[in-house]
Amino acid sequence: MTDDTSRIGIDIGGTKIEGVLIDASGSVLSTYRIPSRPGEERVVEDACRVVANLTSDPLPIGIGIPGQVDHLSGQISNVVNLGISTLNLADRISKRTGSVAHIENDVNAAALGAARIIADHPSSDHSVAFVNLGTGLAAGLVLDGTIVHGVSGSLGEIGHLPVDPNGFECSCGQHGCLETVASGGAVSRLWPTAGHAMPDLISKTSHGDQLAKKVLGIIMHAIADTVQITVQAYDPDLVIIGGGMARTGRPLIDSLVSELGRRAKESPFVANLGIPERIRLAPMDKPIGAIGAALSTVDIS
Repeated sequence: MTDDTSRIGIDIGGTKIEGVLIDASGSVLSTYRIPSRPGEERVVEDACRVVANLTSDPLPIGIGIPGQVDHLSGQISNVVNLGISTLNLADRISKRTGSVAHIENDVNAAALGAARIIADHPSSDHSVAFVNLGTGLAAGLVLDGTIVHGVSGSLGEIGHLPVDPNGFECSCGQHGCLETVASGGAVSRLWPTAGHAMPDLISKTSHGDQLAKKVLGIIMHAIADTVQITVQAYDPDLVIIGGGMARTGRPLIDSLVSELGRRAKESPFVANLGIPERIRLAPMDKPIGAIGAALSTVDIS
């Protein structure tokens, strides 16, 4: 049973499409998930299928998707994992469903969902930075419950900050970007192993493996750089760590806090930032991307 305050949120990824129906308070009423398929027509068809399985009512639809997203027009570009070059996803979804659709970058949507769930007082004056440690690296910024986009929509593309011009080549064409050492893709390249690389790396470090210790040091230094840059640039109340690497759980946060603690001992400036106290781990048991996508529809009509 829905009413005119209910909303639909869809998180479209490279392997799955996850949808939620939420009420006015943001509580999840129902969920639906299917595998994703590449291609413009299939993405539109599958998103509409998720909507139809959540409700038959014409409710606002929010969609989070990777790639370049113009949140004002609903145009998406360069969604490589789904084989989409350019598509006005908002128009296509609206025509198929009869509902108003709003499109957000997936990291921005996850930031909004995480901010609602994690922040102690979601309705108060607060800011939340969401650092997405996935295959790549990006961040989202939420201020007073609203996504901050910037002028060009590139706000939060911290993965492509070139911190070491002598470092690894990045897919963006630069060298030494944060993403080349502070992402799931970087971990897989620096510590290739079957299964989940980060837990294996941390485990071997704790058992005295010197190579693992060296590699973990490189990665955690870069992740700490990422968090410190985020704090100094945006000065948020909270920094939420999410993405695939966040599934490592508490050991990842402990390693990050350890590196930040080392810096604080050497620098009163860093110590005064109080970064560890701001860090939270995104909930892995909740569909934060889909929830955030649904919440992003609050201002559309």
